[in-house]
Amino acid sequence: MSLLHRARFVASAARLDQLPPPTTAEICFVGRSNAGKSSAINALCNQKRLAFSSKTPGRTRLINLFGLPDPLQPDAWLGFLVDLPGYGYAAVDQAAREAWAEVLGRYLHERPSLAAVVLILDIRRGVTDLDRRLAHWIALRGLPTLALLTKADKLPHGQRLRAVAQARRDLADIGTLTAVPFSATQRLGLEEATACILHWIAPPSA
Repeated sequence: MSLLHRARFVASAARLDQLPPPTTAEICFVGRSNAGKSSAINALCNQKRLAFSSKTPGRTRLINLFGLPDPLQPDAWLGFLVDLPGYGYAAVDQAAREAWAEVLGRYLHERPSLAAVVLILDIRRGVTDLDRRLAHWIALRGLPTLALLTKADKLPHGQRLRAVAQARRDLADIGTLTAVPFSATQRLGLEEATACILHWIAPPSA
């Protein structure tokens, strides 16, 4: 069983000061509303409703932490998956969007235990201006990033490869970037994405 399959809910927070104290590695998931973030987390963790997928995009306003138990110390956490609120949903009022952006930006800049970022992109839409803005924040801190291009099953193989190559070019400023075509329903890219995340959670000893 993959370590990710053992993930379980630990806490929710509306503000950074409500999060548990930083301890071990955190891998955050972030992306535009309705890009398939919750579905990606659930597929990676092989659980149907670990991450809640709202029927109304933009409604998830909390930071949700999912803990990965340490196999050698059952009462300890080896790492955390952090589900950040989605961004860019037009129907949400401006004040709410600005509040979410502040929480998201401060988490990316200030959380000392943040080890890496999983950036969720709808492969059919490509990298939007909001995604580029987020990529700039990530680049400033030098965080390694996995770009998951979701809903890849909706594109034919050749078009899928071109979309991935374009995403790599658009996100080149990040530096340490891995781009993977992904489909939660077809389990496309699941093994590669899992390997990348586990490497960040528990790097192999030298």
